[in-house]
Amino acid sequence: MAKEINTIGVLTSGGDAPGMNAAIRAVVRQALSKGKKVKGIKRGYAGLLNEEIIDMNGQSVSDTISRGGTILQTARCMEFTTPEGQQKGAEICKKHGIDAIVVIGGDGSFKGAQKLAALGINTIGLPGTIDLDIACTDYTIGFDTACNTAMEAIDKVRDTSTSHERCSIIEVMGRGAGHIALWCGLANGAEEILLPEKYDYDEQRLIDQVVNARKNGKQHYIIVNAEGIGHSQSMAKRIEEATGVETRATILGHMQRGGSPTCKDRVYATTMGAMAVDLLCEGKSNRVIGHKGGKFVDFDIDEALAMKKDVDEYMYEISKTLV
Repeated sequence: MAKEINTIGVLTSGGDAPGMNAAIRAVVRQALSKGKKVKGIKRGYAGLLNEEIIDMNGQSVSDTISRGGTILQTARCMEFTTPEGQQKGAEICKKHGIDAIVVIGGDGSFKGAQKLAALGINTIGLPGTIDLDIACTDYTIGFDTACNTAMEAIDKVRDTSTSHERCSIIEVMGRGAGHIALWCGLANGAEEILLPEKYDYDEQRLIDQVVNARKNGKQHYIIVNAEGIGHSQSMAKRIEEATGVETRATILGHMQRGGSPTCKDRVYATTMGAMAVDLLCEGKSNRVIGHKGGKFVDFDIDEALAMKKDVDEYMYEISKTLV
């Protein structure tokens, strides 16, 4: 029979994402409704190792659902990638009476959760990353808000690009994944979308396309470039030199991580947070919650980490014709 869970810890790890606070709020309030205690672990695994652990109640998460970032703060922690760091983390959990932890983060955070589970701390992972690069789920907390933030910024750049008849290269985040670039490229009607999963580095083709667009009377040329390709400034310089068309690079950067989360990010993160508590109360561990085929589901962390993910092939194909 599974050991009864009395105290649940919650932490956010890795890059922050809009909607993390909605998930934290749901974990706290769902746990309290089931008679469990909740402890917040500040600054991710680094905070766990430093014992930055606080008691949380309903008031702790009041008026947080609309806030961006994470009220528990986040950090990256190399020490926790070591067996010694993981053992220390498990011992600290036991010292503070933490039976289980909800980890909100990406693949790297899930690897830490996996290790804690093996050391006797029940763990559930929630996919918190704007990059949408977790293979077991069609949705990750923060992706929708990041896309909307980038989309609105690209609309504004298009206005000034048209006014000056420029080519604009707009770089969006995503690390090695091109999901934000693909979604924004389609949403903004970009002339080119450069994805790390698909880019062939044929810059001459880009140059020819810019020249042809200008000959056909196009007043702007928008290139959405993924962070995984990068080098937008030097690319802009080369295109301008080759085409004679004024070309500017805009790197949107960390503005995509901030801001009030969208309705979807609030509702999905809330649902995932509550589901994490339900799973823990059922005695489950080493699981990741995802959204697949329109339903909230859970996977074994080992299985989830072994999955691979690519950009949506059909979306990519139509992006090449709808310019």
